[in-house]
Amino acid sequence: MKTVRRKRKETAGLRPALAQLEPSPFPESPSPMLASLVAESFDHPDWLFEPKFDGLRMLGIFDGKNLTLLSRNDQAQNFQFPDVEAALRAALSKPAIVDGEIVCFDQEGRTSFRALHQRFHLKNAAEVRERMQRFPAYLYLFDLLYLDRFDVTGLPRAERKALLDRAVRRSNEVRRTPSESGNGIARLDEACRKGEEGIIAKFKESTYVAGRSSAWLKIKCVERQEFVIGGFTDPQRSRVGLGALLVGYYDTDRRTLHYAGKVGTGYTRDVLLDLRKRLVRIESGKSPFIEKDLPRGSGVHWVDPRLVAEIAFAEWTQNERLRQPRFEGLRPDKSPKDCVRERPKDLTPVNGEPRAARSKAGEKA
Repeated sequence: MKTVRRKRKETAGLRPALAQLEPSPFPESPSPMLASLVAESFDHPDWLFEPKFDGLRMLGIFDGKNLTLLSRNDQAQNFQFPDVEAALRAALSKPAIVDGEIVCFDQEGRTSFRALHQRFHLKNAAEVRERMQRFPAYLYLFDLLYLDRFDVTGLPRAERKALLDRAVRRSNEVRRTPSESGNGIARLDEACRKGEEGIIAKFKESTYVAGRSSAWLKIKCVERQEFVIGGFTDPQRSRVGLGALLVGYYDTDRRTLHYAGKVGTGYTRDVLLDLRKRLVRIESGKSPFIEKDLPRGSGVHWVDPRLVAEIAFAEWTQNERLRQPRFEGLRPDKSPKDCVRERPKDLTPVNGEPRAARSKAGEKA
C-alpha cells in the first residue's frame, strides 16, 4: 500500500508541469545535446554550472518495459554496466528518457576515466561481475528528454531539471548532478584545485536540442580530447606490447586525417598487451595520415583508423603536435570521424543570452 501511495503522490506532483504539453509518441532515436568548448569561465545568474564528469555519456531509454543504456555512438552498454541498468530501472516508474554520465572513482574520490576503462570491452559475464566489484559504477543524471507520454525537450532547462528531480527515485547508484547558479569563475577554480576535469555551463532557459549548442558550454582545467589511432611503434628494451601510439584528428571535412604525435605514457602492462592485440588485427601497410614527415623505420606500424583514444596533454606545439601527451583509455562510445581538433570558441554570453558559435580569428570551428 505504501508503494502505491508513493507512486500516486509522485504522479500528482508531475501533473502541473506536464499539463501544458500534448502527449507524443515515444522517440525512436533520441540524440544527446552537446556542449561547445570555450576558453574561460564567467559569472551570470542566468546560467547553471555543473561538474564536467570524467566518464561515459549515456542516455537511459525506458519505454515502460525495456531499458537501454545508449552511448553517444548508439551502442547499448547494458552488458558492460548491468549494475547501472538495474539501479536505473528501479529508479523509474514511468516511461522516460534521461541524460547522464556513468562514472567510476579513483582513490581520491574523483571521477576517473582510467577506472571506468576497466569496465569496457568485456565479453565474459563472469568478468563483468568481477569488474563490478572492483570498479563500481554510478550514474549522475542531469537532464530529461521524455516522461510518461510527453516530450519535454521544448521546456526550459530549469523546468526539465525540476521534473527530473521528481520523476527519478535517487539511490547510491543513481545520483543527482550538483549545480550552482551564477558563480562559474569560482566553480572552475575549485574544480581545477581538486584535480577535476572542468565544468559545464548551462543556460537556464535553454531547450534540449540534439547536437552541439552554445546554450551548453564546457570549460576545461586541462587539455584533453579524443584522437584517432593511426599507428603504433614497437616496444624498446623491457617494455611490452608497444612503444607509443601514433594519433591524429580529422579535418572538418571528416575525410583528411592529420597527425598529432606520439603518445608513449599512461599505460599499464595489461593495457599495452591488450592494445597490441587490437592493433595487430587492423594493421595496414599504408599511413592513414595526410602528412609526409612521419615516424619511419621497421618498428613503425600503420593501422586502419578505427579506434579512438582519450588523450590528456599539456598544449599544442607550434608545429601542431601534442606536448606531453598521456593515454587515458580507449573510447568505444566515440566514432573516429567525430574526432576533430577541439578549438575554444568565443561564446561568452552577451547579456546572459547564449550567442551563435563564432571561432577565434584564424581558428576552425
